[in-house]
Amino acid sequence: MEQRKPKILYVEDDPASETLVRRILGSEGFQVVSASDGLTAIEVARRELPDMILMDINISGLDGYEVTTRLRTIEELKNIPIVAVTAATLSGDRERALIAGCTGYIPKPIDVDTFPDQVRSFLQGTREEVTSAEEKAEYLTEYSRRLVDRLEEKIRQLEAKNQELQRLDKMKTDFIIIAGHELRTPLTTIYGYVQILQANPAIPGSPDEPGSPRFLVEKMAEATWRLNQVISDILTVSLIDANKLELARGPVFIKPLVMQILEDIRRAGPERRLAFETEGLDELPMIVGDSKRLHQALWNIITNAVKYTPDGGHINIRGIRIDNAVKITIQDSGIGIDPEDQERIFDRFYILHDVSLHRSSKTAFKGGGLGVGLTVARGIIEAHGGRVWVESEGRDEERLPGSTFHILLPIGELKEESR
Repeated sequence: MEQRKPKILYVEDDPASETLVRRILGSEGFQVVSASDGLTAIEVARRELPDMILMDINISGLDGYEVTTRLRTIEELKNIPIVAVTAATLSGDRERALIAGCTGYIPKPIDVDTFPDQVRSFLQGTREEVTSAEEKAEYLTEYSRRLVDRLEEKIRQLEAKNQELQRLDKMKTDFIIIAGHELRTPLTTIYGYVQILQANPAIPGSPDEPGSPRFLVEKMAEATWRLNQVISDILTVSLIDANKLELARGPVFIKPLVMQILEDIRRAGPERRLAFETEGLDELPMIVGDSKRLHQALWNIITNAVKYTPDGGHINIRGIRIDNAVKITIQDSGIGIDPEDQERIFDRFYILHDVSLHRSSKTAFKGGGLGVGLTVARGIIEAHGGRVWVESEGRDEERLPGSTFHILLPIGELKEESR
């Protein structure tokens, strides 16, 4: 039976040194794995559970001292030999390594002839110590102070980076808001003229006759409407990010909003064979909110259900009053959502489908989008003081477990000046 080779993790950011040690120890029957920085070293050590770790001190990110201290807090690794192999050979460097948790200390450049024996010695239990209690306390105090200084430095760097990211994010948001308004101006003009053409009985052909003038006008109208939706979602998510989303509150009845959305979906995707069912919407009371924004939120959630429900499926939209709120559920018979994705789908730009198969249709099965629709929906609903969440057994394109979106909106009261 072949004897198991001892596994050595070598933490080293210099490729030449890593290659040298790998060759030396490999020729002596050791198995060598490597890591080039502190965080990677911790991950590799957790995964590989080596018999011994050779630690360069001067590595990027977390240095060798900090990595060693961290490794000593991990139950599976707290007792394995960790030996500093480093060019840090000034007075006190050995003691600092031992205080940080190293078992021993091998200075660079290593002696090729004696190095394998040194490794075997530490594997067999050799352990170096700081002998003087007074000296140990002194180095421990110094090491603690050094860790605090490093932590302070990193925090200051992170704060500076965070401020810069916030500045760039604000510039991005402002640019999108301005660009969105600039795009909407010519788009409104285009859409207005297209609607005039739609209403002109002199335009020959029919909407169902490919190539006819009437067909082309209808296609232009559909494309303009879709572009307006995309711009609206991008603008809204930017306003939500900037806490600038304003609501024009007034009386809102949910049923007309839902019925208009269903009619728009049937016009946009007549090829889809889906059954829509509504229940309880007639009994819902009037709520106070922004009718246009709530239409946008409901459109995004209902078309999401359409997008992930195959032909022949059904979508049920139900409404019920719960105390001083209304609850709307959109339940589909689609492919479902995995538990780990059920919160992420509300994140900006989070897309479940393969982007290489992206299609811009909002009604085609697994049709694409920008990954902001549900973000916009949640932002609008939360701006109304409501909540939205999803429940699903998981994703299964054969079993079709479906998903249920829950929307809770407060009824609210009209302010005196709004009456």
